[in-house]
Amino acid sequence: MIDFHRLTDADLQKYLEYVPCCEQRGCEYSFTNLRIWGRQQAAFEDGFLILFSQFDRSSVYPFPLGQGDIKATLDKLIQDARKRGIPFRLSSMNKTQCEIVEALYPGKFQFHIDRDSFDYVYRTEDLASLKGKRYQSKRNFVNRFHLNYPDCQFLPLDDSTMDAAKAVAETWMAQRLENDPLADFHLERIALERAFAHREELQLEGMVLVNEGQPIAMTMASRLCGNTFDIHFEKAVAGYDGAYAAINQAFARYLQEKYPEVDYLNREDDMGLEGLRKAKLSYHPDHLVEKYWARLWEEDDEH
Repeated sequence: MIDFHRLTDADLQKYLEYVPCCEQRGCEYSFTNLRIWGRQQAAFEDGFLILFSQFDRSSVYPFPLGQGDIKATLDKLIQDARKRGIPFRLSSMNKTQCEIVEALYPGKFQFHIDRDSFDYVYRTEDLASLKGKRYQSKRNFVNRFHLNYPDCQFLPLDDSTMDAAKAVAETWMAQRLENDPLADFHLERIALERAFAHREELQLEGMVLVNEGQPIAMTMASRLCGNTFDIHFEKAVAGYDGAYAAINQAFARYLQEKYPEVDYLNREDDMGLEGLRKAKLSYHPDHLVEKYWARLWEEDDEH
């Protein structure tokens, strides 16, 4: 089997050598996400970053990124799956990658669109300015928030505001569990803990919204590539209408001022949740990062 390992902070420079810079790349290839979410392992072999991810008892191999003999690398992954005794599933694929796989293995894979995993990518300028008729309702919402909470402060995430950010996350989770005691936030809790613990090493940027000394919202992000930031977490305490919209705009402005080269914000997927999908679409994404997955037909499968 392939000698996969959990990525560490020391792997960052090697990761950057293998992973191309492109705003069309999905958020699952973010170094931060690979470090903090779930049981994910990596290997650097034959010019490719290859990954083995396990979520909710399902195992997948995200499509390898890099340069070299992709057929040899895919063959190696197929053999790894067989040695593990699991179905071979490729994930996080775009249309071009699906075409490559079909050309290399004609009729051997069954392909599926993964709409619930599409990333929503926005222009930083759009979220920072909320200009134009299509953003009128968003502007009104943010303006009402500022009228209701005129003394609120937007503070950058640093050592002095870490406790406030953690308090927002803890309160948000407690409120969700109160509404739905059976909800499972285990993976998200661990991911948040890892993000807070490794904020500096992961070069996370963030913001905390404080009203009258009370932290009510927080966000954390990292650079996905040269012109794109990936929003990993955005949480707000219930009872403050407009807090999400307010910190969304404020953080876009913060990034725009600090990193003028950042043209896009990837706000990740909607997980198939109707309310979240509606909310993400309401901000008019510049484009969606489409994703597909494929399963290798085995000899005992019925065609």
